[in-house]
Amino acid sequence: MGDSPLPAAIKRLGQNFLIDPNIVRKIVTLAELSRNDSVLEIGPGRGILTDALCQSAGRVTAIEIDPRLHAYLTERHTQFPNLTLVLGDAMTYPIEQLPPGTIAISNLPYYLSTPLLFRLLEQQQRITRLVLMLQNEVADRLVAQSGSSDYGVLSVMAQYSADITKAFKVSPQCFRPRPNVDSAVVLLRTKSRIEQMRERRDQFATLVRAAFAHRRKTLVNSLRDQGYDQHQVIAALTALHLSLSVRAENLSLDEFIALTHQIHGLSHSSRLQQLDQLS
Repeated sequence: MGDSPLPAAIKRLGQNFLIDPNIVRKIVTLAELSRNDSVLEIGPGRGILTDALCQSAGRVTAIEIDPRLHAYLTERHTQFPNLTLVLGDAMTYPIEQLPPGTIAISNLPYYLSTPLLFRLLEQQQRITRLVLMLQNEVADRLVAQSGSSDYGVLSVMAQYSADITKAFKVSPQCFRPRPNVDSAVVLLRTKSRIEQMRERRDQFATLVRAAFAHRRKTLVNSLRDQGYDQHQVIAALTALHLSLSVRAENLSLDEFIALTHQIHGLSHSSRLQQLDQLS
């Protein structure tokens, strides 16, 4: 055990292996782990973070898509009976089978970080918080507030599902091979708000994407171009005391939520009126 050569990074899998033990310590400290905690790690790589997680948490499930790394970790981590190594794809792994209260802690492959992030956030019944290594640019977009150039669909949708803190930046020197971008670690605490019921979440997501589809246009025109009834949009903005010339980037998260409720409330009332007229 321990004599196996280190597997080389595969570029198409976005493999940049963390090598800095100080960053590992900072991640584990940020996660506030106890021996009662269950942890999900996506892309354990060569296992430097996995070691620390196994020493701090009660149970660790690590999903690795690369058979070479899975074999390497299986041989190297026999001393951790609380570790379950899974050879598989995190985009199809049944996250809903994890125990409630699971904490996701990962150095995500950057080419897949956004879809993986949203897959994890959709499981807010299972996953209470996430500590994730991401591209610094993505981290900035996650925490961006209305009115900034970084604020967009990613900001609104992520903040809808979680309270997000950008904890610290990480230099390319902390990885092998070195990525061409700076990285950052973010902490996300998931929300269990009533709006997260699937129908409302889908309505909200559709409206937010439509609002940002034409960033340079007013919200009224962007939503109209995406198929929304212009009169309903104007009525909703007026009811919320928002300017008819406002753009998507100037609406806060709470204003987007209120606008979704207004528009779909108007749609519902207009459907009822149509039914009354038919009867």
